[in-house]
Amino acid sequence: MLQQYKNILAPVDGSKATEPVLEKAIEVAKRNETHLDILNVLEVNQFSDSYGGAVSGDVIYRLVEDVQNRLEALKKQAEDAGVKDVDIHVRFGNPKPVISREFPHDHGNELIVMGTTGLNAVERLMVGSVTNYVSRNADVDVLIVKVNQK
Repeated sequence: MLQQYKNILAPVDGSKATEPVLEKAIEVAKRNETHLDILNVLEVNQFSDSYGGAVSGDVIYRLVEDVQNRLEALKKQAEDAGVKDVDIHVRFGNPKPVISREFPHDHGNELIVMGTTGLNAVERLMVGSVTNYVSRNADVDVLIVKVNQK
């Protein structure tokens, strides 16, 4: 029997993995005639580390606004491709637990579609791959899209 997914999550991070992940999520959402959530998780600690803890609310507001605008463009892309039910989300926190458990639990996602990685080899070694973590810890199916690392 073919698996029918009613609610798909596509976490994106603005890396080169975003486009192939979104394309695959759109393809699966259309085939299943289902809802698609597009999520971007912002790590608050990346701001405090980068800016010595002195990040104003204004800087974060502008960043969230920018991310929201990019997500709106991805939503339009999904709708233009034929996905009828698309929502976009910005969450703060550690992407690993948010993507693997918290967001799917809150939104009833049955499938997570994500890329191999948005990090280079050194970053993966230092912070670990979110995709690797999610694939091992998610309570739902995970579809990993191979992203060309050129």
